[in-house]
Amino acid sequence: MSNEELNDREKNILRFIIQQFILTANPVGSRNITKRYDIGFSPATVRNIMSDLEDSGFIDHPHTSAGRIPTDKGYRFYVDTLMDVQKLRSSEIGLINKSLETNLNETDELLKMASNLLSSITHQIACVTYPKLDSGIFEKIQIIQLTSTRILVVITIKSGLVKTITLELNSDLKPSQLVPVQQLLNERLSGLSLKEIRETFKERFKDVEEDQHPIIRLFVDSIDKIFKDDTRGERALITGAKNVIRQPEFENPDSFQSIIELIEDKDIIIHILEKSGENEQVYISIGSENENEKLNEYSFISKKYQLGEISGTLGIVGPKRMEYSKVIAIVDYIAKMISEILKNEKQRS
Repeated sequence: MSNEELNDREKNILRFIIQQFILTANPVGSRNITKRYDIGFSPATVRNIMSDLEDSGFIDHPHTSAGRIPTDKGYRFYVDTLMDVQKLRSSEIGLINKSLETNLNETDELLKMASNLLSSITHQIACVTYPKLDSGIFEKIQIIQLTSTRILVVITIKSGLVKTITLELNSDLKPSQLVPVQQLLNERLSGLSLKEIRETFKERFKDVEEDQHPIIRLFVDSIDKIFKDDTRGERALITGAKNVIRQPEFENPDSFQSIIELIEDKDIIIHILEKSGENEQVYISIGSENENEKLNEYSFISKKYQLGEISGTLGIVGPKRMEYSKVIAIVDYIAKMISEILKNEKQRS
């Protein structure tokens, strides 16, 4: 029996099993289905249908329980075929809009608020990555002298993001040297991405004049530090541990330990966020579909948000037994709201 061969009865029973399991976290039996849903079938008929669904890998029979639980295949079929994405309630929309629109001072504040909203509304772990600067288009550079041998470099990219870094020279610097170097950098780097600048900087400035050479040489030696997105360790905001550990799945000490380890290992979450950011639509990965074994018991739902020519990703990680229809709607809406707010903020600046 392939996905396409499920008949209406089988689809309905699978839908009811998944909905009931999401609601209760307990294996679902045939009598439970017939009592809760007016389907016009006897428990015996439902048991036969459940047996067929189990043989085809859509549900499983845990231990000696009389009930069934969804498999990864069952969840996938439910998400792709059976589920209707839930419309957000006006109260949820109002809360999201009010919370996000009152935190416009900094992109960082906006993303932190988005992460907190995601975790509090979905009761899952929320993850948000900061925009990746690598594809950002250089707008301008400012060089500020701090001492005779130290300078502050301020790089602005067209999306509105700013990166600052302090550099140390080997010899004293005259204030008169800064203006022509700053002007030269702005002229030759304008319109390039940070990645292009790193790859071609040395070639673009091989003909600089002698009095500009010490600063340009410092830029060549520090090229990755200046023009590379070096915030990977802090690129992800992860919130909501206290929400997710209250769920029945984590009453078992081993399961509790596994979710704590997952939260502490940011690289796993960053990797899947960055991979999912390649998609324009809501990205959904369920259990064994995730590359990393540590995510085999979890589902991941994310959406890319846009800030000019660069982007970041936000999403949630939680037990496979999650309210997909609601979570998908919330992730999608918050991502769109962030993109719109950042776009409007950029136009005002």
